[in-house]
Amino acid sequence: MLTDLEIAQAADIKHISEIASELGINEDALELYGKYKAKVDPTAIKGNKNGKLVLVTAISPTPAGEGKSTTTIGLCDAMNRLGYKTMVALREPSFGPVMGVKGGAAGGGYAQVIPMEDINLHFTGDLHAITTANNAIAAIIDNHIHQGNALGIDPTRIVWHRCLDMNDRSLRNVIVGLGGHANGVPREDHFDITVASEIMAVMCLSTSMEDFKNRVGRIVVAYNYDKKPVTVNDLEATGAIALIMKDALKPNLVQTLEHNPAFIHGGPFANIAHGCNSVLATKTAMRLSDYVITEAGFGADLGAEKFFDIKCPSASIKPSAVVIVATIRALKMHGGVLKEDLKEENVEALLKGISNLEKHIENVKKFNLPYVIAINKFYTDTENEINALLSWAKENNHEISLSEVFTKGGEGGVDLANKLVNKINTEDGTNTFTPLYDYEDTIKNKITKICKEIYGAQNVEFSSTAKSQMTQFKKNGWENLPICMAKTQYSFSDNPKLLGRPEGFTMTIREVLPAIGAGFIVALTGDIMRMPGLPKVPAANRMDVVDGKTVGLF
Repeated sequence: MLTDLEIAQAADIKHISEIASELGINEDALELYGKYKAKVDPTAIKGNKNGKLVLVTAISPTPAGEGKSTTTIGLCDAMNRLGYKTMVALREPSFGPVMGVKGGAAGGGYAQVIPMEDINLHFTGDLHAITTANNAIAAIIDNHIHQGNALGIDPTRIVWHRCLDMNDRSLRNVIVGLGGHANGVPREDHFDITVASEIMAVMCLSTSMEDFKNRVGRIVVAYNYDKKPVTVNDLEATGAIALIMKDALKPNLVQTLEHNPAFIHGGPFANIAHGCNSVLATKTAMRLSDYVITEAGFGADLGAEKFFDIKCPSASIKPSAVVIVATIRALKMHGGVLKEDLKEENVEALLKGISNLEKHIENVKKFNLPYVIAINKFYTDTENEINALLSWAKENNHEISLSEVFTKGGEGGVDLANKLVNKINTEDGTNTFTPLYDYEDTIKNKITKICKEIYGAQNVEFSSTAKSQMTQFKKNGWENLPICMAKTQYSFSDNPKLLGRPEGFTMTIREVLPAIGAGFIVALTGDIMRMPGLPKVPAANRMDVVDGKTVGLF
C-alpha cells in the first residue's frame, strides 16, 4: 500500500475557495494562504445552523496505534456520503512530534486532510505566532527587571517559561542573563514546547478577540517580593500580544481527500494541556453544518475528560454523542502482548486488554452521553479476534462498528456513520450531558474526584509543595476553576508502564500551577514534563526534499 504521504501527494485537490463556497462562506470572510488553505474570519460567517457535535476519543494509546484522527476524518467523509452536511474540526500538528516519533495529525491512509505536507509542517504559521507571543512576554519580563523592576518582580518566582515548537530536552532547564549587567539579570529559566504554552490554551478557549485580550491580560507570569501575582496586564503587554496573534486567532480551512471541509485550528497536547481544537473553529463549524466531528487528544481519561469539563462549559456547547476508537492490536498490547508479536493471533490477550476499553466506556458514561465503539481495522486482525470482540460487545450491549476508513476512505465508515446517527436520533432527547465536578468545589476535591473516578486511583497524595500552592491559590481567588491534569497518556495511573486497567494505585500530585488566562488550574502528576525529547532515531532522519518533492514524511 502507498504511504500516507504518497496518497496525499497523488490526491485530486480543489481550490480552497471552492470548498468555502460550498459551505456558504463568502470571499469577504476568506483569507487565502495559497491555493489550498485559508483563514476564515468567524465574525464574517453568516451561517445560522446549530449542528450536532460528536467527539471522537480513544482507548489509552500504545505504540500499536489507534487511529483517532483517521477515524474522525473518515467518519466525516462517511457522513457526507450519506447526505449529512458534516465538517471535521481538528487540532494542528506540533512540529516537534512530527520531527520526533509521534507523527502528524492529518489522519492516515485514505482518511486524511490535505495538503498534508503543509498541515504537518508550518501550515499557516499559527504555532510560530504562539511561540513569538509567548517569548515576547518572556522578553518583556526580563527587560522590566533589567530596567529597574518597578513591579518588584522576584526573579526566583517567575513562572512564565519560554517556548519552542520542537522536542528539545536540553532546554528544559537553562540559565539566562549571563555576560554582565548589559545582558540582563541572571536567573534560572525553562523552555516548554509551544503547544504547552498558556497562549495556546488561551487561543483555543477564546470566543472572540475581546475575550482573547481579557484572558491574556489575566495570565500570571510571576510573583513580586510580597508574593503577589504579576500579570500580563501589569506588564502593559496585552495589546502587543493581541497584535501578534490577530491572524492566528482565525480558524484554518482545508479539505479531506474526499473534498469535505475541515477546520484545523489550535493544538494543545492532552497530556500536558487541555487537548482540544479551538472553540472558535468548533462553534463556527457548528454554524455551518448539520454535524461536526471533532477529536480530543489521547484517551478518554485525558482529552475527552478535559473536553467535557473544560471546553464544553467554557464554550457553552453540548456534545450529542461520543465515538470511542480502539484497535485489536492496541487491545492486545494492553493485554500483555509485545509490539513485535502483535501479528500473531491472541484472543486471550485481546479479551484481557478489553479492560482498558471498558474503563474508557465507563468514563464516557459518567458524563451521561451516548457512544459508539469504532474498531479501526488492521489487515493483521484475524477472524477469531474480530468475532471475539464483536461477541463481547453484543453480550455487554455496546454499539460497535468495524471501521475501514484507512483503506477505503468514507466508504469504510458508512456503517459507523449510520450507527452514530441512529444513536443520536434515538438518544438525543435523553442526553443529559453533565460535567464531572462542580467548579465551586475545592481544588483538592476536584483533583481527587478526577483521579478516583476517571483514572480509578485508590489514593491521591499531594506533595507539600502542592498543598501550599493550593492554599495560596485559594487566597488569590483561584479556587473555583476547572482542573487540567498533566499525566502520562499511556496509563490510567501516573506510571506509563501500567497498561490495561491498573487498580489499587496511588496518584501523586507534585505541583499545581495557575493558568488563569486559560481559566484552569494545572495539576502535575508523576514525572510528566512539558518539554519532550527526541527519540534515539528521530523521524526527521528519514525526511528530505528530492527533485523538489517531499519524501519521508510518514
